[in-house]
Amino acid sequence: MTRAPFVLRPILVGMPGAGKSTVARQLGRRLNLPFVDTDAAIEARIGGTIRHFFEHEGEDAFRDLEEQIIAELTGGAPKVLATGGGTVLRRANRERLRTSGTVIYLRISPEYLFRRLRKDTKRPLLQVADPLERLHELYTERDPLYRECAHFTLDTHGASLPMLVNRITMQLDLMQPARRR
Repeated sequence: MTRAPFVLRPILVGMPGAGKSTVARQLGRRLNLPFVDTDAAIEARIGGTIRHFFEHEGEDAFRDLEEQIIAELTGGAPKVLATGGGTVLRRANRERLRTSGTVIYLRISPEYLFRRLRKDTKRPLLQVADPLERLHELYTERDPLYRECAHFTLDTHGASLPMLVNRITMQLDLMQPARRR
């Protein structure tokens, strides 16, 4: 049986605000690969904000569109992909991510996220009376899903951006020869 050639496609998953886009952008620079953010791709497609789309069309319509964008972005040329926090809610997305690249779960605690996001007004799922409780709920629901599709997990607590990019790069270097066998 012939294996498909290895395609370097790091895909970052994790909670909203975990730093996926920031890390992916730097990782793209380091690897000399284009960086694509699924949320930015969705906003470009709808010609507006995700928050507005969420409010007017609902979460199901958003998740349908997100699944379509994931299907488009996980093919083609190598790239670094940052996903939205809820991308893993759909089994089809988890399977597509896992088979299309190397999935890196940026794990972060709800408490740390709360400190980082407490003044954020752009994330529709956090516009609730008790955002910390909501972050705990999201983490409880999503952590097993992130783990399911991830090839490896990095705890982001106390890690600088250069440190995270270095750790990902080293892990990708270790994984690449195994993929070529």
